[in-house]
Amino acid sequence: QVQLVESGGGLVQPGGSLRLSCAFSGSIFTWYNMLWYRQAPGKQRELVATITISSRTNYTDSVKGRFTISRDNAKETVYLQMNSLKPEDTAIYYCNARLQQNVYWGQGTQVTVSS
Repeated sequence: QVQLVESGGGLVQPGGSLRLSCAFSGSIFTWYNMLWYRQAPGKQRELVATITISSRTNYTDSVKGRFTISRDNAKETVYLQMNSLKPEDTAIYYCNARLQQNVYWGQGTQVTVSS
């Protein structure tokens, strides 16, 4: 069974940076496309960034140029580097792993951007 454990969230001032990590276990990491979602209070969960098994990346428009998704296949970990953070980036960030119809979620990590 795939397990995903996020870390790296916290409180940061506007303009600051955070790096989220998602540790993968329980299957073959290189078979899975990896995604980051977020959910702000009172809002629907939204897709933030995707990295495929071939390391192709895609981002939602609101984070392009500020966030970078990457994966380390040797460490079986996916990262989300978040720069120039804004208060509207405040949300719970979730790691997601997908292989065809199999979808797995982490427990989430809170990111709060506030002065």
